[in-house]
Amino acid sequence: MPISPIDTGRYGSEEMKQIFEDKNRYQKLLDVEAAAAQTLAELGYIPRETAKIIKEKASTSIVKPFRIKEIEKEIQHEMMAIVKALSEQCGEHGGYVHFGLTSSDALDTALTLQIKEAIEVTERKLKKLLEIFLKKAEKYKELTMIGRTHGQHAAPITLGFKFAVYAYEFYRHLERLREAKPRILIGKLSGAVGTFAALGKKGPIVQRETLKKLGIKEPLITTQILQRDRHAELIFILALIASSLDKLATEIRNLQRTEINEIAEPFAEKQVGSSTMPHKRNPYRCERMTSLARMIRANVQTSLENIVILHERDLTHSANERFIIPQTFILLDEMLSTMIKVIRNIQVNKEKIRENLQLTKGLVLSERVMMTLTRKGMNRQRAHELVRKLALQAIKENRPFEEVLLKEREVTEKITPKEIEKLLNPKTYTGLAAQITTKTISEIKRRIKLI
Repeated sequence: MPISPIDTGRYGSEEMKQIFEDKNRYQKLLDVEAAAAQTLAELGYIPRETAKIIKEKASTSIVKPFRIKEIEKEIQHEMMAIVKALSEQCGEHGGYVHFGLTSSDALDTALTLQIKEAIEVTERKLKKLLEIFLKKAEKYKELTMIGRTHGQHAAPITLGFKFAVYAYEFYRHLERLREAKPRILIGKLSGAVGTFAALGKKGPIVQRETLKKLGIKEPLITTQILQRDRHAELIFILALIASSLDKLATEIRNLQRTEINEIAEPFAEKQVGSSTMPHKRNPYRCERMTSLARMIRANVQTSLENIVILHERDLTHSANERFIIPQTFILLDEMLSTMIKVIRNIQVNKEKIRENLQLTKGLVLSERVMMTLTRKGMNRQRAHELVRKLALQAIKENRPFEEVLLKEREVTEKITPKEIEKLLNPKTYTGLAAQITTKTISEIKRRIKLI
């Protein structure tokens, strides 16, 4: 009976989950055995006919997963269960299965093959999300809204600019994955403690040629296992992506608050927000992403612990990796799929955006007033203090900033009433937001083509 919400189908795409199912895991282990046998035959270690038979039989359609589990239950060793199950199908040639290898040769290399497939799915979804960010950035690059710092109204920005900032952040995640792959997508066939003792002088050639057949790189040196700093780096990068998704989800949740109501995640016609309050439109998708991100970040700690191995190999990393690697990929996959839907269908309340721009009655243009006074000859520090004092007065008296400015002689001596009116138009104080957004869109599109 399924217990995990991953197993019940609640989280993760079938495409990603299938990568980590037992059937695919077993197939990857069989792929390693088949590739190794082929190389061993080419180098004269085993008969060519034997390698041919092993390759033909190394399939879960022949070596049945249920049989592997039967044998493992009896002998209590997963890798030897696979070796025995494959040997059974190879008849007289079965004695050559796993020739010169140790369990970790196959286990670590097969895990890398799974990781390779999972990274490909992750990269594809990252690119899809990036594409949507860029479209939204282009669409809203001129839409002025209030920018916030410390949770307070700061200065005008554009919604497109915000999307462009996220696009660049997620592009960096693509870069990180690309740069880390040569370190992460590594296999090994160097034997019991990594010295190739069982295969002799041609051992490094066996490793190199087998891994080449499998489409992954070889290490310079390793012990009986691949060192787990590689896997920790992978989990950390995935956690970085999850944290950026969490940050964006949190931003959407904040901007969806009733008091703000500028943007919101999509809400279907028949969707229910609350079991008791019919009016509720809860941002559950974004809240789910925050919840899953917390689990993924917790897996980073475990992956760091796994770096610490006793001597040339122990099993302290093995059991928890069966959880944290599939879980991290599957939960991140769920987050990416969800965010793609949210951003593609994001609801933008332009009326509320305009209303919130005026909420402070012009105070968000205080910097502009200060800079204008400075350009017209006032000492910068004096201009700052004067505008600060007038801003606090406007807040205390609940008066429009323009009204307070017009009453101040030091201001009107340098800025005319007509100029003050223009200065307090937020749509004309977004700086280079639109131009920077356009440049960012163009540059990210160019760079993506190079990945």
